[in-house]
Amino acid sequence: MILITGAAGKTGQAVIGSLVARGQDVRGLVRRREQALLLEQLGVEDIVTGDMGDQVTMNQAAVEADAIYHICPNVHPQEVAIGETAIRAAQAAGVRRFVYHSVLHPQIEAMPHHWQKLRVEEKLFASGLAYTIIQPAAYMQNVLANWDFIVNDGVYTVPYALETRLSMVDLRDVAEAVAAVLVEAGHEGATYELCGAEDLSQYEIAQLMAKHLGREVNAEVMAIDKWERQARRAGLSDYAVDTLLKMFRYYERYGFWGNSRVFGWLIGRSPVTFEGFLARTVRDRNHF
Repeated sequence: MILITGAAGKTGQAVIGSLVARGQDVRGLVRRREQALLLEQLGVEDIVTGDMGDQVTMNQAAVEADAIYHICPNVHPQEVAIGETAIRAAQAAGVRRFVYHSVLHPQIEAMPHHWQKLRVEEKLFASGLAYTIIQPAAYMQNVLANWDFIVNDGVYTVPYALETRLSMVDLRDVAEAVAAVLVEAGHEGATYELCGAEDLSQYEIAQLMAKHLGREVNAEVMAIDKWERQARRAGLSDYAVDTLLKMFRYYERYGFWGNSRVFGWLIGRSPVTFEGFLARTVRDRNHF
């Protein structure tokens, strides 16, 4: 049985879908009772409700698990402490495999949420567990947060310079790679960067959107104070806002990109391109 923490999030759901498709028994840890319905719809019957930062909850969730895929809530100020809690639960339960959802280039101290993930990786090195570390780039699916605005108004906005070049990755590909690592032997002690083959500017992203939507799409910079107001209205914490602002500044100055060779080896093919992702997205949404 494989335990997925943070199971109700988009990463957790995608990984569960890939594992269920492989016929694996999955246990999901969710924060709130109503989130269990999301997992039940994916075919998960074994669901634990509680706070992953609570040691008793994590210990209970880890009992009889063969493997754990640990996903901390995004931009969480207590990621290191939560990671330590998950590691202790795995140790107590004798879990054979611990796979950690980290991030591409966690070595970047200028982005605090990256730096926290590096500290969790460090804890894993000393844990005695058979660990694997997954380091994905930003998801292509992130652009879907404003998809209706892009489709209807033809405007793609980002809170950094339009020249900023980023590598992205399809979440479906990430889920496929994670499932392989959790199920197949030979990944112990490995750290895998999951990165697409392209590093696109924001202009190029808008051009590809225009091509697949059949309409003009303009890339525009969102003023950082406007982004901050929207983020706070959406309920983001002070820590999350500050951390993401630092991330935007880093992106704008240096870009954020990696290499896709390891990812392609893991899934046995080239990772999906952003154009391929857009073609699938438009096709799927027009189908309904």
